[in-house]
Amino acid sequence: MSDTQPNFDRVAAIYRWAEYISLGPLLQRTRTHFLNQLNNPSRALILGDGDGRFLEQLLRRYPDCTAIAADTSAAMLSKLRNRCAFATTRLTTLHRSALEIDTPPATDLIVTHFLLDCFTQPEVDALTTRLASPLPPGALWLVSDFALPTSRLLRPIARLYIMSLYATFRLLTGLRVRHLPDPQFALARAGLRRIARISFLFGLLYTELWQHE
Repeated sequence: MSDTQPNFDRVAAIYRWAEYISLGPLLQRTRTHFLNQLNNPSRALILGDGDGRFLEQLLRRYPDCTAIAADTSAAMLSKLRNRCAFATTRLTTLHRSALEIDTPPATDLIVTHFLLDCFTQPEVDALTTRLASPLPPGALWLVSDFALPTSRLLRPIARLYIMSLYATFRLLTGLRVRHLPDPQFALARAGLRRIARISFLFGLLYTELWQHE
């Protein structure tokens, strides 16, 4: 785990509006793009969903799905529970880091939206290996995050933008990570195969669907 645990309670009150100011609806559009392609999950593990806007959509779309949502921010979890109050019997929340979570039995969906960029590469490697190991064949992992575009023209601009995001979150939350990890390497090494991908904003944002072999 990183030396200093970031404190996202400090940004919980402004998180949604800060997101809209910076990128409009694109982050939520990225999160929910594959919502209808999740093979009717029955048990989902949702890590770091913030105020719960994706989880709300998941629980509404799949009324037979139960979910465990974990976050290091008590304030974010409070917002998540309020947003998902219609499904309290199907929701369990854990005030805990994703780095401390084990995959519950029979989990068939793991979701990490804009979370893995908060960890170092060794942490992402360890997290994906630990969480993927108990998954049954066919289980899905939905991941969304930032990336550097392949365009030589846009790549330096995106790099500056991502650096500014890290600097802002370092100031507001104490986040110590400074560089994007490589989730694709970690997920593939953990025994998953990418089955779908789409990017937005010229490649700055992406979402992918991975399946356990």
